[in-house]
Amino acid sequence: MTTATRRRRPPRASALYDVPGPRALRRHRRWGLLCLAAILALLALAVWLLVDTGQFSARKWAPFTYVGIQELLLDGLANTLKAFGLAAVLSLALGAVLAVGRLSDHRPVRWAATLLVEFFRAMPVLVMIFFVYVALRVEPLYALVAGLTLYNGSVLAEVFRTGVESVDRGQREAAHALGMRKTTVMVHVLAPQAVRAMLPTVISQLVVTLKDTSLGFLITYEEFLHAGRLIASNLDYDLPFIPVVMVISPIYIGLCMLLSWVANLVGRRERRDVRTKGMRRSPRAGTLQADGGGQG
Repeated sequence: MTTATRRRRPPRASALYDVPGPRALRRHRRWGLLCLAAILALLALAVWLLVDTGQFSARKWAPFTYVGIQELLLDGLANTLKAFGLAAVLSLALGAVLAVGRLSDHRPVRWAATLLVEFFRAMPVLVMIFFVYVALRVEPLYALVAGLTLYNGSVLAEVFRTGVESVDRGQREAAHALGMRKTTVMVHVLAPQAVRAMLPTVISQLVVTLKDTSLGFLITYEEFLHAGRLIASNLDYDLPFIPVVMVISPIYIGLCMLLSWVANLVGRRERRDVRTKGMRRSPRAGTLQADGGGQG
């Protein structure tokens, strides 16, 4: 491939819009530059307002230089990750159980699972957290994890169910024709194919779970946002609310981006395994041989 061919690669057609021509491309570039200039101007205005109100003064940023404040933030971050880890694992387990119930052939089991899923999906997360915390009188960590598990587990149950049902019906019929039982078909045929389809949605829901852990400060759970609120309400440092937000927000964003990166890594590995798992090299003839035994 020559340099000119690489430089002038034609745009790929899409079903959503027509391929832009030269005039449309120039117009798009002009609008892109104008939007970029507008965004930079807004950012410059925001920075100027922060400087003008003294948000970058040394007095407001002084708390972050103390070891006690740093340990408070690290403990809050550890508590946030602990609540997220427990809620994520339990939500995935509860979602899998409810999804199996929704896909059951037994009508009472299917009705009970549907009732639970619809009820917990309709309930606000904060209401469930307060109910568990006040009515059952449990510790803040367990109340937070219970509320997040019930809500996100019911949402993930629908994700799992739709993912399994999105697999081609012929896959299920072919597996039953080979004499496989329903559990074997679900575990070895339908679930591996459904995981690739529903992985982005599952990761998005886990990101929601991570962000919802910040509701724990309402029930005095000492998580990351609770630690930030304690620092921001300190009168000795002129209420450093904006510096606290500027410190906490990038950490939340970084955690969500890390979770998305892990999901993309798993998705690429799954796609690579699917492409390479179907063929293996025959040690005898040196040719490619399919897993079923046929040579290619």
